[in-house]
Amino acid sequence: MADELTQRQIYDLKRQLEELKKCRGKHTELISLYVPPSKQIFDVVSYLRNEYSQSQNIKSKTTMKNVLSAIESIMSRLKTFKQPPPRGLAMFVGHKSVGADKTDMVAYVIEPPMPVITFLYRCDSEFYIQPLEEMLTEKEIYGLFLIDRRECTIGMLRGSRVEMLRYMTSQVPGKHGRGGQSQRRFERNTEIAAHEWFVKCGERASEIFLAEPKMKGILVGGSGPTKQYFVDEVYLHYEIQKKIIDTFDTGYTDEFGLRELVANAADKMTDLKVSQEKKVMKRFLSEVTKSEKSMAVYGEHQVRKALEMGVVDTLLLSEDLRKYRVTMQCHSCGYTQEKTMTEEALESFTPPACPTCKTSIPMEITKKVDLVDELSDLAEKTSATVKLISRNSEEGESLFAAFSGLAGILRYPLEI
Repeated sequence: MADELTQRQIYDLKRQLEELKKCRGKHTELISLYVPPSKQIFDVVSYLRNEYSQSQNIKSKTTMKNVLSAIESIMSRLKTFKQPPPRGLAMFVGHKSVGADKTDMVAYVIEPPMPVITFLYRCDSEFYIQPLEEMLTEKEIYGLFLIDRRECTIGMLRGSRVEMLRYMTSQVPGKHGRGGQSQRRFERNTEIAAHEWFVKCGERASEIFLAEPKMKGILVGGSGPTKQYFVDEVYLHYEIQKKIIDTFDTGYTDEFGLRELVANAADKMTDLKVSQEKKVMKRFLSEVTKSEKSMAVYGEHQVRKALEMGVVDTLLLSEDLRKYRVTMQCHSCGYTQEKTMTEEALESFTPPACPTCKTSIPMEITKKVDLVDELSDLAEKTSATVKLISRNSEEGESLFAAFSGLAGILRYPLEI
């Protein structure tokens, strides 16, 4: 997926989708419109005029009024386009419910990072976002398979996200203390049970992996020689068998073992997304532990100062960082103030009075920017590399929890 969308495009689209998912209409008052690049704006407007005419027959006067105003808003916005952008256009307009029988008009105009394929108009109680979600479908997909005589776990690695799809336990007998003919009979029965277990695991894994035609390969793990025996004896479907990349030793064969398998594979397979994330985080963490000449920087104030000085080589941002940089301004004297806030805090925030002119009138929020976007723009101005890190690895979780989701690696040691 990295070849198609940049990390920034992926992040921005994810955030837009989060906003769209929050919107709920009381009735069918939310309009979703997808315009492919080949569609003429004139034709789209003609289609909307027809929808406008039909919507006048809606029985509920409130719903009719809201739908008509949404269509009018869309047609008005379309007038600013002579033709659709190169990748098309997605518009989401309508009245979302805000409680107590009240609604607010919302409008989102998105130029998607990948081309819109077909023209689509839909009026519903929620926005139709499936075409945009499909653009985020992870292209870097690997099958994960753990096996021993007791357990089998089947999973998938999508980018840096590990999914457990199936967990099974066996009835294969363990060690016994019998001797003589009983010992040989028990050994035969054990081998028969093991074979049946491997067949069952192979069938389930093949069924799951065959349903993923875009899967690049399969990583096989386990705690003993069983995994190699399973591979050598070809218990998987021949199409799946061809996709096995390598076997890896893991201490566990359950859900925890899936993450262990990915971590072990990341050390050898440097092209994996999770491998690249772990590599840059290990570099940062090694700098943090240095008592002298450390090139690590963390904390928003320090990172922001380093970015403004142009000394950041790599900016590390957590994909789950949900904060805004808010600008407030006093209308009396023009004084401005900036503040970083979480989504939750911003919802109930009331700007303070101006500390300069001492007026009792609160300042007004004039700008609200996603913190990831703001810091990424600062980084790009000085050619710093921006890395968005998921929380799917131990290192990624450390960035989010221990370093508040943002840090940096400097170009050279510096006291900030």
